[in-house]
Amino acid sequence: MDRQGAGDRGEARAEVWLCERGLRVIERNYRCRAGEIDLVMLDPNPRDTEVLAFVEVRLRGASARVDSFDSVDARKRGRLVSAARHFLMMHPEWHDHACRFDVVGIDGKDGQLRWIPGAFELAG
Repeated sequence: MDRQGAGDRGEARAEVWLCERGLRVIERNYRCRAGEIDLVMLDPNPRDTEVLAFVEVRLRGASARVDSFDSVDARKRGRLVSAARHFLMMHPEWHDHACRFDVVGIDGKDGQLRWIPGAFELAG
C-alpha cells in the first residue's frame, strides 16, 4: 500500500467533507521546521465568531493497533501547536481569530470519517 498516496487521498476526502459542512480552506499542508498542519480552515459556524481550525487528518487501516484519534499523542499535539504558532506568526491577519485544533479520523475498511472539532487544547 502506498502510504503517502493513501494519506493524500484521505486529506482530500476530509477537505471536501469539511467544506460540505461550511468550512473554507485557508491553506493546505502548511509546513515549517516545527511540523506540518494538514489543513488550515475557517469555520464560520460558531454563532459568536469565525474560528480558525488547524486540522489534523489521520488515516488508520483495519489492522492498526490504535484508532486515528488515539494516534494523535502528546508529541504530535506539541508539533501541531508549534506549527500553528508559526503559521500565526507568518500570517498576522489571523492573530485576532479564535483558534482550535480539530482531528478528522478515517478508520478501518469502511473509511468512515469522524470529526472532532476542538479535539485538544493548549495546556496552561
